[in-house]
Amino acid sequence: MSYMGLQEIKEKYLSFFQTKEHLRLPSFSLVPQNDKSLLLIPAGMAPLKPYFTGQEKPPHTRITTCQKCIRTPDIERVGKTARHGTFFEMLGNFSFGDYFKHEAIAWAWEFATEVMGLAPDRLYPTVYTDDDEAFDIWNKEIGVPAEQIYRFGKDDNFWEIGVGPCGPCSELLYDRGADKGCGKPDCKPGCDCDRFVEFWNLVFTQFYRDEDGNYTELEQKNIDTGMGLERLAVIMQEVDNIFEVDTIRHVLEKVCELAGKKYGENEKDDISIRIITDHARSTTFMVSDGITAANEGRGYVLKRLLRRAARHGKLLGIEGQFLTEVVKVVIQENYVSYPELKEKEDYILRIIGTEENRFYNTIDQGLEILKQYIEEAKSTGNVLSGADAFKLYDTYGFPIDLTQEITDEAGIAIDREGFDALMTQQKERARSARAETDYMGYDDSALSYLNSISEATEFVGYENNELCDATVIAVLNEDGFAKEGEKASIVLDATPFYGESGGQTGDIGVISANGMEFVVEETSKHNGKFVHKGTVKCGTVKAGDKVCAKIDTDRRSATARNHTATHLLQAALREVLGKHVEQSGSYVNDKYLRFDFSHFAVMSTEEILKVERLVNEKILANLAVNTQVMAIDDAKKLGAMALFGEKYGDSVRVVKAGDFSTELCGGTHVSATGCIGLFKIMSESGVAAGIRRIEAVTGFNTYEYLMGRDELVANTAAALKSNEDNILKRISSLQQELKDTKKRLEQAMTSGSKTSAEDLIAGAEVVNGVKVICGVLDNADMNALRQNSDVIRDKAKSCVLVLASEFEGKLLLVAAATDDVVKSGIKCGDVIKAAAKAAGGNGGGRPNMAQASCPDVSKKNDVIAAAKEAIASMIK
Repeated sequence: MSYMGLQEIKEKYLSFFQTKEHLRLPSFSLVPQNDKSLLLIPAGMAPLKPYFTGQEKPPHTRITTCQKCIRTPDIERVGKTARHGTFFEMLGNFSFGDYFKHEAIAWAWEFATEVMGLAPDRLYPTVYTDDDEAFDIWNKEIGVPAEQIYRFGKDDNFWEIGVGPCGPCSELLYDRGADKGCGKPDCKPGCDCDRFVEFWNLVFTQFYRDEDGNYTELEQKNIDTGMGLERLAVIMQEVDNIFEVDTIRHVLEKVCELAGKKYGENEKDDISIRIITDHARSTTFMVSDGITAANEGRGYVLKRLLRRAARHGKLLGIEGQFLTEVVKVVIQENYVSYPELKEKEDYILRIIGTEENRFYNTIDQGLEILKQYIEEAKSTGNVLSGADAFKLYDTYGFPIDLTQEITDEAGIAIDREGFDALMTQQKERARSARAETDYMGYDDSALSYLNSISEATEFVGYENNELCDATVIAVLNEDGFAKEGEKASIVLDATPFYGESGGQTGDIGVISANGMEFVVEETSKHNGKFVHKGTVKCGTVKAGDKVCAKIDTDRRSATARNHTATHLLQAALREVLGKHVEQSGSYVNDKYLRFDFSHFAVMSTEEILKVERLVNEKILANLAVNTQVMAIDDAKKLGAMALFGEKYGDSVRVVKAGDFSTELCGGTHVSATGCIGLFKIMSESGVAAGIRRIEAVTGFNTYEYLMGRDELVANTAAALKSNEDNILKRISSLQQELKDTKKRLEQAMTSGSKTSAEDLIAGAEVVNGVKVICGVLDNADMNALRQNSDVIRDKAKSCVLVLASEFEGKLLLVAAATDDVVKSGIKCGDVIKAAAKAAGGNGGGRPNMAQASCPDVSKKNDVIAAAKEAIASMIK
C-alpha cells in the first residue's frame, strides 16, 4: 500500500467501475428531489431510490457515483471526536436488477486489494447474522478465512434509511494495527476503538420499507454500495482521522492560520478547529446547492452549522468575520470535482458572509446575557428556564442547539418543555406575520389588529358571485376608515371573493354601498380572514358598513377554466410520462396556467402533442366536474392527489373531473370540462434539476392565440405573394430558386477562375523540390476557393498551395497540399494560422486542408508572403 491523495482515490474508484461497465454519473444535489422523507441527501443511494423501487427506469443497469452527503444526527459529537463529520463524500457502485452478491463482493475485494493495495490479512468482512450466502462467497469464493469473517445483527448489518429500499449488508473493515486500538486482549472487529475501521458497506437491496415499518420483497434484487471516501483516504494516507486527510487538512490549516493556533497542542482548541473545518465544508456545499439560512427545514440546518462555526471562531480568539476565508480553501480543494463551486464562488461567499455578519450583530450581547443566565441558574438549581432560552433565540438569534451546547459545557440543564411551548407560539406568529407583511405590506398596528380579529370570513364564492348583505369588519389602515382616492385593505364577515391560495390568484371586483364604491384589485387569505386590497373610487368605507360585494365574473370564469385545465394536465402527464410525475408548483390566473412537475428529461415534441391532445379529448368529452367535502382519509381512499403548497385539515374538498382526475383542491372550477373550450400548450421548459414547467392557455386566450397565428400566416402569405394554402410550396420553390442561383454563381466563379488556376500553376515556385503555388482570386467565396484548390491539386499532382480572395468585406484564405507534400512536413493548419495572423484573423484545419477568414482585406500581399515563409520553414 502506498500513499494516495483523496482526489486520486476518487478517480481510481470511478474509473475501476467504469471498466466493469458502470455508467459514471456526477453527484446529485444535496437537496432531495421529490422525496419528502429526507431533508438532505445522507447517502449515495438516496437520489437513486426511484431506480431501486422501479418507479423510474435508470439510464443504465449499472451506475457508479461519488455523492456529496450531509448527516447531522451526531452533530454534537463533531469536533469532540476526530471520527465524526457532517459532510462527507460517498463512493458507490449500484446495480438495478443486474448483478448481485457474487459480483459486488468480488469487485470490492479486487478494488481493495489490487487497486488500493490493501493487505488481505488486514481486511475483515462482516455479514448479517442469517446471510449464509454472503458468508460462503467471502469464504469459499474469495478465500477469506472463516475466522476473519464476522456475523452481526440488524443494528450493524442491515441497512435502511427511512422509507425506501433496504436489505442485509456486508461491511469491509481494515485493521489499522494494534497501536491504534484500545489494548484490550479481546479487541476485534466490532470494538468501539479506532483499530478496525469500517470503510465499505455492500448493501444487498432485497426489501422496501414503508412508512409503517413493514418490509416487502422488491421485484428486482439490487446492489447498493457505499464507501466513505474520507475514511479510505485515512487508511491510504496512514493518518489518524479524517481531519488529517490531505484536502481536509488544508482547510484545517487555514483555520489554524486565522486563529494563530497549532493543531494538536490544546484539546479544547482542537475541538473548535475541527468544528469550523467540518462546518465550513458542509455549508459551502449546501449554499452551492441553493440552500439558504432559515428557521425551518434544511435552511435551519445551514443556519445552525454556520452559527456554530462562527461561535467556535470566537472561542479561538478570531476577531471579526473569517468563515469566507475558510470557505475559499474549501472551494479551492474541491472545485475540480465540483466545478459549480468555482462558478458560484461569489454567491457562496456572499451568502455565508451575510449570515455570519447577522450572527455577529447579536452574538456578543447574547453571550454576555447567557453567561448571566448560567450564573443565575447555578444558584437556583442548575436549570436554565425555557423563557430565558427562548429570549436568547428570539432576541439574540441563538439557536437552541447552540445554547444547549454552551450550557452543557457549564453543567447546566435547559427547561426544554418550556422552551418548546414558547417556540410553538412564536412559529405561528412568525408564519402569520411573514405572509402578511410580504404580501400586503401592513404596518405593525394593522397587522396586530388583523391578528386580533377572531371571526373568520365566510367564503360563499363557490355558490355565489355576489353578496349584498356583507358587513365590513375592519379597514386596515392607520385611521380605521378610507375615503375617496385612498388605498385600503378591507375585511368582510362574508365574501364571494376567492383569496389567493393553492396556486390560484385572488378575485378582483367591486365592493359598494350607498354612495361608496371600492375597487378590489387583489384578494388574499390570512388566518381565515379574507383581505380585499384596493382603492376607494368614491365615498367613505368604515367598519360596520353594510356592503354589496361583487366579483369580476369574466375574470373568475377564465381563472376557473385554467384551474380545471391544470387538473386535467396533471392527469394527462401522469398517463403519458408515467406515475413519477408529481406537482411541484402551480399558478393559475385569468390569462394562463403554469404547472411545475417532476420529470427527469425534456419532453419530446411527440410527448407534448400527446398530452395536449389528451387534455383536449377530455374537454370535448364534457366530463362533469363535481366537488365534495369529505374526511381526508376517505379522499385518500379515492386516490385524490394533493396539490402543492396546500395545507389540509380533517375535512377536505375533492374535485373530480369524470373518472380522469381526482384532486384535493380548494380552488374554483368549471361545472364541466367542456366549459374550458380549448387547451393549448405554449411552452415546456426546465426550472430546476428534475423539475419541468408547462405554460398553457385555455378558452378565449386560446382563441386570441389562434387569431394571432392566423394573422401571422396571412402576413407571411402576403410577403411571399402566395395564398395561405400554398405557403409551404412557395417557400420550397423559393429555396430551390436560391439553391439554383447559388449553384450557377459558383459555377460562374469556378469557370472564370480556371484560367487563373492554369496561370497560378505556371507561376509556381519550387522550394527544396516542392512546388509552392500562391495567388489571389477575384470575388471568390470560400466554396469557390476550395473548388479551385481541388482543381490546382489535381492538375499540379504534387504541390502545396495558398489562395486568397476578398469576398463580402472579408479576406478569405484556403491552404491545401497533396499527400506526398504533407509527408514531407507541411501542415496546412499551421500555414493558414501564420498567414491569417498577418491580416488579423485566425483559422485552422487538417494537415492537407485548412481555411481562415480575416477582417483586414488590405493585407492580401502580406498573407501570401507570410504563407510562403511558413511553408519554407516546414520543407525539409
